[in-house]
Amino acid sequence: MGSLDQSASVFSSLDSIPYDEAYRVLAAFTKNPSPDKISLGAGVYRDGEGKPWTLTSVKQAIPRLPDNYDYLPQGGFPPFISASRKLLLGDLSERVDEKLISIQTVSGTGACHVGAVLLINSFKPKNVWISDPTWINHSLIWECAGPDVTRKFYPYYHAETRSFDFEGMIAALDGGAERGDVVILQACAHNPTGLDPSKEQWKSIADICEKKGLISFFDTAYQGFASGDVDEDAWAVRHFAERGTLELCIAQSFSKNFGLYGERVGAFHLLARDAAVKPAVQSQLVRIVRSEVSCSPSFGCKIVATVLNDEKLRSQWVEDLKTMSSRIRSMREALLKELQSRGTPGSWDHIVSQIGMFSYTGLNKEQVKELESQHHIYLLSSGRASIPGLTSHNVARVAQAIDAVVRKTQG
Repeated sequence: MGSLDQSASVFSSLDSIPYDEAYRVLAAFTKNPSPDKISLGAGVYRDGEGKPWTLTSVKQAIPRLPDNYDYLPQGGFPPFISASRKLLLGDLSERVDEKLISIQTVSGTGACHVGAVLLINSFKPKNVWISDPTWINHSLIWECAGPDVTRKFYPYYHAETRSFDFEGMIAALDGGAERGDVVILQACAHNPTGLDPSKEQWKSIADICEKKGLISFFDTAYQGFASGDVDEDAWAVRHFAERGTLELCIAQSFSKNFGLYGERVGAFHLLARDAAVKPAVQSQLVRIVRSEVSCSPSFGCKIVATVLNDEKLRSQWVEDLKTMSSRIRSMREALLKELQSRGTPGSWDHIVSQIGMFSYTGLNKEQVKELESQHHIYLLSSGRASIPGLTSHNVARVAQAIDAVVRKTQG
């Protein structure tokens, strides 16, 4: 009988895994000494000078925070939980309270993971359906949480028209999804495409979920940040909830709409069909959070709770959202204008028809590589650009660089 090689590490059989591309791009940008470098890779808001921006409402809330650093309850900070439910569902939150189960999480990623573990522990779904393309972590979370769950992808983006592939999505779910499958949906400002279904299309998607018996799992990362209107951005989630026929999971993040990226503020909500399951589901969620992080961080959630539960601070927050969303829209318009003025080959109208933080530019990997190596402009290889990285000072140079690489690679 052979013996274990005592000189070898037990980890020697592990393969190296490539780093997440968004962080690779950020590292390359940071390392570049050029004073002309421009970051369109990171999914963070920047002000008109290209600098990090702390929301006015957040600045005003911080001095009011309680001087208390004790552990939070395992379910989360109660004023935060109640405020997050009301923000997400509006008045509907009170009407469905007996069937709504919530827990605080480590931002949206934590919420997505907690929800995945809950579903896997509860009934072991056979398949999870994810949009193609999507935020990279959606697939990774399910790969790690449920390696036995098959990850399938429904069409979302029509490359030729640079538009939402509604027909492809419906056909894939209607033809391939099975009862009990999970379908990941982004509530607004789809990452990475910036393309959202219309309200009528959302109704059809809900019809398919109901018809096929699917578990709808919303990722709500940009409420208020997409249109500037928190109610408008929550329309899809509220429509699914109001139907009363769907089991509904929601991952909620406050990273973008509060600018609290590093504070990791989030919540997971489950709207069940039957109120009788609430105690059991709540206990399962507490157990999952206990095993993973024991309890969630307190600083950021107290900022959010303070803002949302104070009328004046909430009003200021609404203005902050309008400031961010309107600047992003103006930068989309400026980039389009600059490209059109140069006669850049191709159609670029999709830049302004998309919504939210990101633009799926249509640039290919070769063109993105050229932008990085020759022009010091960084975005993801998929062509996804973070629009808040544009300013009135750099948008012309970005357009000039795009024009140059498009002409070079087409010629």
